Parts: sequence; structure tokens; C-alpha cells
Amino acid sequence: MESAGGPPTAGSLVWRLSLKWRVAVDRAVAPLGLTHARYVLLSSLYGLRRGGQAPSQRRLAEHTGLEALYVSKLARALEADGLLARDRDPVDTRAVRLVLTDRGVEVTRGAIDVVQGLLDQLLAPLGGLHGERTDAFVADLTTLLATPLDAATSPDPGLPDPGLPDATPPPEG
Repeated sequence: MESAGGPPTAGSLVWRLSLKWRVAVDRAVAPLGLTHARYVLLSSLYGLRRGGQAPSQRRLAEHTGLEALYVSKLARALEADGLLARDRDPVDTRAVRLVLTDRGVEVTRGAIDVVQGLLDQLLAPLGGLHGERTDAFVADLTTLLATPLDAATSPDPGLPDPGLPDATPPPEG
């Protein structure tokens, strides 16, 4: 994925780093019975709940960047595994609120520890989790993610963007 035989493009590097991270997390959390997508859902739910929020499936989808339908499918599977409960919102009966079970909290805490160690390893060349270069890298990534794409150049919302990793991982097996 080089530009006309030259050095790799920024898009190519982001894509490759994203794939590297996804595979590394999948491997790291597999012993806990999780996949990267399940980890993202559980750790996001854990963090939002610690922040005092009781997120709905839709809110969790917005927070994670995963499709709402995929979050619903993951939540059903995680409920079947005893890691979370899905409850109807008493105010809006169309909304489903997600709550970690005690076992879900335990598994999620373990997974967070594993992934934090992995992240520190990945970020070691930039000074680790708390290095100045890591802080600058995070700021740059945040800026790029917050930059809206021009509607004229944006891909059809129903199609995956060929320049970005697919935000909807393959179905759980």
C-alpha cells in the first residue's frame, strides 16, 4: 500500500496499525472468552457506568462507533454468556439499557488490565502510556477523528469506507 512506489501513505499506515491492534487485542483477550468487539463493548460499558451513566444500546453504539444492530447482537451474546443484562428503560420502553453482571465486571476488569499492558507495549516507542509523544499522538488522532468529512467526498453511508477500517466487525462465531 504505497503511493506510486513511494513511502506508505498516512491512510495505509492508519489501516495497518488498526489491523495490528485489532489482531493483538483479539489474541490477548481470547483466553477470557472475548473478542476485540466484545471487549470494546464491555470496557466502554464499564467506563460509562463508572462515569455515572446508564447507557442504552444506542448510546453505547454511538460511543464505540459500532453499528447499533451489531451492538444489539453483541449484547444478546454477552447476555447469554452471563456478562451483562439487557433491561427495558422504564421511561422509554423502546430503549434497552445494558448493565454488567458481577461476572461481567470481573471479566471486564481482567480484560482492561490485559489490554492496558498491550497498549503500553504498543506505545513504548513513544514513551509508553504517559509519554509526551503518546499525548501528542492521542491529540492528533482525536483531531483526525473529530474532523468531519465533506459530504461530496464521503462514501455512501451504506457502504464501508475503503480508506478506513470497517467499524462493523464480522459476525461473532
